[in-house]
Amino acid sequence: MSAGEIEWPTKRRELHNHHMDSTIWDRFVFRDDDIIVATYAKSGTTWTQHIVGQLVFGGDPDVQISQISPWLDLRIMPPDLLDQVDAQQHRRIVKTHLPLDALTFSPKAKYIYIARDGRDVVWSMYNHHSSANQMWYDALNGPGLVGPPIDRPDPDIRSYFHTWMEKDGWPFWAFWENISTWWAARGLPNVKLIHFNDLKRDPEGEIRAIADFLGCEVAADRWPVILEHCTFAWMKANAEKVTPLGGAIFEGGAKAFINKGVNGRWRDVLTPEDNAVYERRALAELGPDCARWLAEGALAKAEPA
Repeated sequence: MSAGEIEWPTKRRELHNHHMDSTIWDRFVFRDDDIIVATYAKSGTTWTQHIVGQLVFGGDPDVQISQISPWLDLRIMPPDLLDQVDAQQHRRIVKTHLPLDALTFSPKAKYIYIARDGRDVVWSMYNHHSSANQMWYDALNGPGLVGPPIDRPDPDIRSYFHTWMEKDGWPFWAFWENISTWWAARGLPNVKLIHFNDLKRDPEGEIRAIADFLGCEVAADRWPVILEHCTFAWMKANAEKVTPLGGAIFEGGAKAFINKGVNGRWRDVLTPEDNAVYERRALAELGPDCARWLAEGALAKAEPA
């Protein structure tokens, strides 16, 4: 199928909440080589941004992805954010947490969407939410707030999970639609879906595949450096270069944001029935192929015909 025959995604709605304002994409001027890193959240977003930054800049240890790769639709970003991004001379790397149908889409930009089992997402989200300081709450619940404010988390993580399930992503944003809208675009030539599990299992293979997708030509002698810089150990040791706002919004600073990067912490907390409810919901919302991919990774086994 030629590019002229492809039915490209179109923006169908706006999304506003304490975190997001999708209308900024209406004013964003794309360049053909832009890279958009998209996720629901807490699925490996910062890790993927950092990987892309290391590929674009050839393993430069001084690249501060936290400064050059903004979350464009975060509503509390500075008012001159678009001017800042427009002034960038390098290949731009932009982050979004929007579902695809609330995003302006460019047929020429490259999109990487990373996903993770929803239970792992919740455990990572809980760490993020419970580590946030008053500065974070004041900003999100301050002027311009649309909808209800965000409050401090329930101290019982199992209860927190149940609320997230019952209210579909509460107190953040809808989970299932985010996954399904990007899953539906997986066959587009400029969209690549990756999974947190696959990055954990085979980081070198996945990072090389990302480089191929982005068209990044990496010198052979830079690969060991890039792969070292993309480990959790290196990122934790250099957390200020990676963490949004340098970690100022988290108790404990940047190192509190770069947490453990592990899966399965829910296994000792959720009951068999809890897991059964989650798995039935995933199947009903996503269908068997997407639900299996979300739980396990390995997209190649579930590619469209």
